[in-house]
Amino acid sequence: MTEGVPEPTNVGPIAGGYLRASDADREQVATLLSTAYAEGRLTREEHDERVDELMAAKTFDDLIPITRDLVIVASRAPVATPQAADRFTIDTTGQNRQPDKMIAIFGGASRSGKWRVRKNIQALTLFGGMDLDLREAIFEAQVVEISGFWCFGGLDIKVPAGIDVQDQTAGIFGGTDVRDIGEPAPGAPTLVIKGVTLFGGISVRGPKASRSGPVSRKSTSNEPATNKLS
Repeated sequence: MTEGVPEPTNVGPIAGGYLRASDADREQVATLLSTAYAEGRLTREEHDERVDELMAAKTFDDLIPITRDLVIVASRAPVATPQAADRFTIDTTGQNRQPDKMIAIFGGASRSGKWRVRKNIQALTLFGGMDLDLREAIFEAQVVEISGFWCFGGLDIKVPAGIDVQDQTAGIFGGTDVRDIGEPAPGAPTLVIKGVTLFGGISVRGPKASRSGPVSRKSTSNEPATNKLS
């Protein structure tokens, strides 16, 4: 009989669940979430909500509710297919922890080719513009965040097929337009865009649309999104 035996209070879902989660731990969870969405086990809203929770997670215990119903057995571990892997490169070795600061005031800034995309990018445009081409870029993290303020200027981003884009910007006489992205591929990086556009705009474009017409993931604009001055 077990009557009278107190329930243990120090047993969690995993050992050491109170320990701090690392960036590598979060990236593994992000891969799991993108795979679950691509397989139809999460809706777009559920995926975006869990990514937000992931970015705020500090300990292993914080990660457990995010993945509790998504645990996959070893034989079905998420692995990017060769076709999807050819679209983007993720290399977390030698990751630069410092934010990449981009400033364009009465001018411009651009990145293209095989440049390394840091986990955090801080952007500021004032009567200027930025062009970021991520199609051949090397992502240093599974989740990349661009935060900034775009005033009388803008940001144009070209992304590879399969990438997941989350627009969390606010537009004041401006806005953000995301088009031709398609569905995220398993293991694809996630691009989170945060900040404010004031008389400016952000444009995110995937590969050219098929004959059936463009696919618009999300558009939150009060004015045309391309309001960039070069």
